[in-house]
Amino acid sequence: MTSERNRELVKQAWRSFSTRDKDLIATFFTKDAEWLAPPGNATAVALGGTHHMVGRDAIVHFLTVDFRRMFVADVALDFRGFYAAGDVVVVEETMQATLANGNDYRNDYCFIFELRDGLIHQVREYMDTAKGHRMVFGEA
Repeated sequence: MTSERNRELVKQAWRSFSTRDKDLIATFFTKDAEWLAPPGNATAVALGGTHHMVGRDAIVHFLTVDFRRMFVADVALDFRGFYAAGDVVVVEETMQATLANGNDYRNDYCFIFELRDGLIHQVREYMDTAKGHRMVFGEA
C-alpha cells in the first residue's frame, strides 16, 4: 500500500475506535498485533492492566471495554498531524476527557503505527507519563 493509503487506513481506524464496535475495530489489526505504551503509565496502573497488549483481541478489549472504564465522559481528540512514510504512520494528538475519579484529563500523545499487509501490526504510544499520573492519582 502507498503512504497515502496507509495514512487513510489509520484515520479510519481512529474513527472506528469511537464506535466501540469490536468487530469493526478488529478489522484494522493483524491477529498478532501489539500495542506498546510506556511501562507504569497511569492508565495501565489504574486499570490493573499491562502497558504491552499482545494480540488483536486484547487491543480490541481495551478499546471497547477498558478505555471507557477509565475515560468516562467528554472524550475529545484534537489531531495535530497524521504523517506517513511507507508502512509507518505517525499521529500527534491531544486527548481530553473526564476520568472515572471525576478529574479532568488532558495529555499530548504521539502514536507510531506500523502496518503489515494493509493492517495495523504494531502501535507504539508515547505521552507525558508524569502528567498522566498527576491527573489520575493526584500530586505525589
